[in-house]
Amino acid sequence: MQTPVLFVTRRAHFNAAHKLFNPKYSKEHNEELFGKCANENWHGHNFDLYVTIKGRPSEDTGFVMDLKKLKVIIEDEVVVHLDHKNLNVDVPFLKDVLPSVENIVVAIWNRLAPRLPEHVKLHKIHLIETINNSVEYYGPDTPF
Repeated sequence: MQTPVLFVTRRAHFNAAHKLFNPKYSKEHNEELFGKCANENWHGHNFDLYVTIKGRPSEDTGFVMDLKKLKVIIEDEVVVHLDHKNLNVDVPFLKDVLPSVENIVVAIWNRLAPRLPEHVKLHKIHLIETINNSVEYYGPDTPF
């Protein structure tokens, strides 16, 4: 019998500020589109990030992946770059990207996926912006 494919999730947390503002539109149009999220003085969130990987557990360890190693990858590739930062200004991998939670989650995927060991695949990124707003992303190959 083949070892089952399992899904393992690791949580991380970061705080960051941003504003939703598209420079091709007027201030008034941005305020109409984004409301108080277009505030010129920024606004902040306490983000919760859930990274789900999939794979088969090792016969030697029982792990799909050592979660201490996954924690380090998430810290190095995401948290260090986003925590207590202005997402519009301070984050090179978000340069020229409107930092909506949707665009942030795709950028996070693009940073994490290449760093995972060959035997593990990134399954889902779930980013919670507020108690009422979150985004799940299953990668670029997910059919629509």
